[in-house]
Amino acid sequence: MRKYLLIVLFLLLSVFLTRFVLNREYYPPLPISSINKREAVSRLEHSSETIVKIAEEDGYEWYITRMEQGRGYKNVTRMVSKNGWTLKNRDGNGFFFMKKDRTIIVTTQMWTGNYILCKIPNEWRSK
Repeated sequence: MRKYLLIVLFLLLSVFLTRFVLNREYYPPLPISSINKREAVSRLEHSSETIVKIAEEDGYEWYITRMEQGRGYKNVTRMVSKNGWTLKNRDGNGFFFMKKDRTIIVTTQMWTGNYILCKIPNEWRSK
C-alpha cells in the first residue's frame, strides 16, 4: 500500500512540476493583461529581433528584450532612435527622448533577471 501511495505522490508531483515549467509559472506577473507570460517570452524566443512588441494597452506599446549584461537598454534606445528620436537623458528606469519640439518618456522595468519590459507612448512612431 505504501508503495502505491509513493508512486501516486511521485506522479502528482511530476505533473505539477511539468505544468509549472511549461506554463512558465515561475515568472513574475506581467504588468499588462492582454498577453500571458508564456506568450511574451515565446514571441522573443521565436524572433530574430533583439526587441519584440508584445502588446498595446492604454495608449502604450509594450516591448520585451533580453537584459544580457545591460544590452537590453541599448536595444531600447537603438529601436527608438531609429525612428528619429534623440536620447537626451536617462533617469533611473526612464529614458527621455526628443524629436523636434516633442518629448517622450520611455520606461523600462526588469521583469526577471533575464528580461526587460519597455513601455513606450503610442505617438512615438508618428512623424
